[in-house]
Amino acid sequence: MRARPAATWNAQDHTVRFGFAFIGVLLIAVNLRVSFVSVGPVLANISGDLDLTSAAAGFLTGLPLIAFAVFSPVAPAFASRLGLDRALWMSLLILASGIVLRSLPVPGLIWAGTALIGLAIAFLNVLLPSLVKRDFPMRVSQLTGSYTATQAAVAAMGAAVVVPVAQTSPAGWRLALGIWAGLALIAMAVLLPWLRRHSSGSVDAAKPAVSYRSPWASALGWQVTIFMGLQSIAFYVLMAWLPTIEQSRGVPAATAGIHLSLFLLVSVFASLGAGGILHRGSDQRLVSFASGAAMVVTFLGLAIAPDLILLWVVLGAIGCGSLIVIALSLFSLRTVNHPQAASLSGMAQSVGYGLAAVGPVMFGGLRDLSGDWTLPLLVTAGIMAILAMTGVLAGRNRVISAST
Repeated sequence: MRARPAATWNAQDHTVRFGFAFIGVLLIAVNLRVSFVSVGPVLANISGDLDLTSAAAGFLTGLPLIAFAVFSPVAPAFASRLGLDRALWMSLLILASGIVLRSLPVPGLIWAGTALIGLAIAFLNVLLPSLVKRDFPMRVSQLTGSYTATQAAVAAMGAAVVVPVAQTSPAGWRLALGIWAGLALIAMAVLLPWLRRHSSGSVDAAKPAVSYRSPWASALGWQVTIFMGLQSIAFYVLMAWLPTIEQSRGVPAATAGIHLSLFLLVSVFASLGAGGILHRGSDQRLVSFASGAAMVVTFLGLAIAPDLILLWVVLGAIGCGSLIVIALSLFSLRTVNHPQAASLSGMAQSVGYGLAAVGPVMFGGLRDLSGDWTLPLLVTAGIMAILAMTGVLAGRNRVISAST
């Protein structure tokens, strides 16, 4: 039997490593949303069981976003100390621990568990683009589109199954929210052999520190950050207010719920599509501007042509699904190495989720001030116009260097 050439074995080994890394990215991605978006459908059950006021219930749902804003800048230092792979694995451990603590029938643990969930997802959100930059430098947009679509699909599934699980189990909402620890444990188990094989913590510790310019001191870094923040406003405003806007205009609650599910489904395919086209051409200006313009039209349409609600739902889903892939891809495309990508990701997501937390509150305040939905929708359309123009700047083919 003839021995295979060394080149053949090397090619097979490369294929195996590529496939395992790809699976690792997707396993991390499935944990990025489902554990906190699944709270909304059972929030009434939680409030009734724990005697939460409306303000406390609102704080419970907003706590992960606050954690994202606070802890995202810390993630690069965490990864620098432990190594990127080890930091991701430890973040999954923190996530599983937070999910379990949140579901235990012990007073106060729901708050501690939710805070840990926010901390863990903040780290995973920041470090995953850095992993893509390191392991898939030539396929950033495709991988980002794939993992963004994966996290959206799993989140939609979680929102759909959490209520039936809560209704059929004696443990109620506690089991319905606790089952998501299983996804984190599966990811940890699959990634553990890879972690041991590469021993990333000791390897990184032995290497000299990689120097790069801080994105906080870069105009390009701020352009990417503003783009991330403004697109976050679009998504979270629609998630928070779209069903309410529809119901106030006579759309039945069940139909509004179907529209929200359709929004999430369309956004999955939009993310995949954006990932497929983002790398084509010399830069990302056109796709960034077009996606931002889609959101301008969406909010204008909701304000002046509410009878075409289904059109605006689909257009908004296409815009939001594309924008998040663009924003996450820019962390890698505008940086020179994966530590700098992690730094830009931490900066942009800290500011971005801070704006995401403020956006729905501002929208609701404008609604109370004006008495109807026209003013907040028009103001948000104006913000989306700024998003589209910022996309032109952030989409230019440049990286953060000593002069940008």
